[in-house]
Amino acid sequence: MMSRETTASLPTDLGRRDFLAAASVALSGSLAGCSGVFAAEGSQVNIAGSSTVFPVTEAVGSAFSEENPTINVSISKTGTGGGFGNFFCAGRTDINNASRAIADAEIEQCGENEITPMEFQVATDALTVVVNPNADWIDCLTVEELREIWSADSSVERWSDVNDDWPDQEVELYGAATTSGTFDYFNEAVLGEEANHRSDYYATERDRTIVQGVQGSEAAMGYFGFSYYSENPDSIKAIAIDDGDGCTPPSLETAMSGEYTPLSRPLYIYVAKESLTEPAVRDFARFYMERAATDLVADVGYVPITEDKRDENLERLEDAIAEVTA
Repeated sequence: MMSRETTASLPTDLGRRDFLAAASVALSGSLAGCSGVFAAEGSQVNIAGSSTVFPVTEAVGSAFSEENPTINVSISKTGTGGGFGNFFCAGRTDINNASRAIADAEIEQCGENEITPMEFQVATDALTVVVNPNADWIDCLTVEELREIWSADSSVERWSDVNDDWPDQEVELYGAATTSGTFDYFNEAVLGEEANHRSDYYATERDRTIVQGVQGSEAAMGYFGFSYYSENPDSIKAIAIDDGDGCTPPSLETAMSGEYTPLSRPLYIYVAKESLTEPAVRDFARFYMERAATDLVADVGYVPITEDKRDENLERLEDAIAEVTA
């Protein structure tokens, strides 16, 4: 049920979050046999979707399970699009993590299956471009240079193709799979509507695989959510982005202030309104909305929502709960 992922021989550098993901069977794993929105029992919450939002949902799920040990929270990384298409809009999960807004075609698919998606922003991300720490020739890229490297019609094969002063080394590219919301956002923000993302790169839904690839090669470049950089600041190097106003590094501060353009973005969860008939899903959604405005989000490397946004989310959530439980 998971989307296919390319495999390669890569160095191993497992961090704290890798250990948590491996150790917590209740919180992450396969969605095989999941009950989804048609569950007959209310002790299960099933979640798929974005690997970028995964660290937030994993942290919320862990805190929730400590207070609600009888409720099983199952989380899987399928990519935003893979989560919508294969699980959420098919009625197989209650919640979808999403690093982009739901597409019209996905809304239509949900409607065909009588699923009503409710959008809740839970954080802000600074999508981060990274290179190997030994790549001492590069600290900043313009948006035009990023576009030159990553577009489908790119002639860039070596670093020197971008800048004559850079090494005559073949560029090794790592990035999000096409099912990922990160892929969609990067394509829109950097390449624009007139260009397509190049296909000759190592594509994966697993951000830690990108981390490992960049760690293992001086000539590598990759991109993913800021959280995965914040876990590995000494073994990968974040690149500042120049959108016309000078080089701005990715950080929680620059994402919050709006300075980090065009790669700061909202992160979402989508809750199936029909699933709110289940007490476990209602309780988890309320818990998530409350925690999204706290340091729990900052601790995993994203900007928390404001208290105003939290209150707005909770009001819409309670209105929906009142409707489905009336």
